[in-house]
Amino acid sequence: MSTIPENLKYADSHEWVLDNGDGTVTVGITDHAQDLLGDVVYVELPEVGATTTASEQFSLIESVKAASDIYAPVNGEIIEVNEALEDAPELINEAPYEGAWIAKIKLSDPADLDKLLNASGYADSIE
Repeated sequence: MSTIPENLKYADSHEWVLDNGDGTVTVGITDHAQDLLGDVVYVELPEVGATTTASEQFSLIESVKAASDIYAPVNGEIIEVNEALEDAPELINEAPYEGAWIAKIKLSDPADLDKLLNASGYADSIE
């Protein structure tokens, strides 16, 4: 199993969250999730300006095996999406924690971050 980055927070549904320190977060899916999906062939990006509700679908990833809903880990507003994934969805497989973020979200409530798992909590949840 790959290393789970310590600087991120995690949702039970396999999304990672990077606190950007300015009231926004960057969201992607974990290495574990991309491994389960297999070769990613398409990423449906959310709309900029859309509102996210924690635990509700905000994106979709299709792989050669299946399509999988991606759930918003926090409440907020989509302020940016990673358009590189439109032309290169395989980035999800190649660099799930680096270049393959899905969206940036302006938090409605920074306390949402406290509800997420730390790296060891996430590691425990996938064992």
